[in-house]
Amino acid sequence: MRWRGRRESTNVEDRRGVPAKGLALGGGGLGTLVIVALVWLLTGDPQQAMQAPQRLPQNGGAAANRPAGEDDDAKNFVEVVLASTEDAWDGEFKQHADRPYQKPTLVLFSQGQQVNTGCGIAGSSIGPFYCPADRNVYLSPSFFAQLRDQMNAPGDFAAAYVVAHEVGHHVQNLLGYSDRMNRYRGTPQENEMSVRLELQADFLAGVWAHHARQEKDFLEPGDVEEALNAASRIGDDVLQKQATGTVNPEGFTHGTSAQRVRWFRRGFETGDLSLIDEPFQLPYERL
Repeated sequence: MRWRGRRESTNVEDRRGVPAKGLALGGGGLGTLVIVALVWLLTGDPQQAMQAPQRLPQNGGAAANRPAGEDDDAKNFVEVVLASTEDAWDGEFKQHADRPYQKPTLVLFSQGQQVNTGCGIAGSSIGPFYCPADRNVYLSPSFFAQLRDQMNAPGDFAAAYVVAHEVGHHVQNLLGYSDRMNRYRGTPQENEMSVRLELQADFLAGVWAHHARQEKDFLEPGDVEEALNAASRIGDDVLQKQATGTVNPEGFTHGTSAQRVRWFRRGFETGDLSLIDEPFQLPYERL
């Protein structure tokens, strides 16, 4: 990716080094479900996410408290990728949706730091996630190193795919798909609907990649392959095998590697938001 020198989004909030403080609010909802799913996939322990939600006060002194060694390179990269998603979804919503695109805020926090969200307290160990309650994407740049070193998915476009996937969850929230998923919590269909939602987010990440390819001098040869490789490395089957040595399809919440690649590719090849319903229309066994 030739990302340096491009437009940077102003919707990135740098909370690196800001401690989580505030009063417990209680609650939960889909955001907690998403966090638990990510914890289970990445660490095998969903209980790590089940902490009482709190509200984080705004603090302009994040840079002063930032851990040593954290520079602005990752922040600038994320700002450029987020700006590209804003441009893509502005256009797609104008063409295919009955409402304007409302941009999310992307919150950066540090490795080992806890961050307050509308969905609860979260730490960097759970990976990037989207909280529908406050419409924020949360990301510790340390995940990019984990993606590269632990999941064998290197490359800046692999990292950009992660950002685009989480922004895809925001698009779903704006269009009502998050509410649809929330209605299935605690039912036998919960895991199936979670898989459909995640594959839809991969499709939306692919739609963004389609538009990114059309931006002048943005993508380089091999970039799309980096994203496809990343999608293949974070399937339920691969992560379960790594964590437990076995694969349990009944426990899938994000889809297999093959499914994640397939739906990202579908979005990339079409670049068409009007096809967003497809992951919810097909029989489950055909996803």
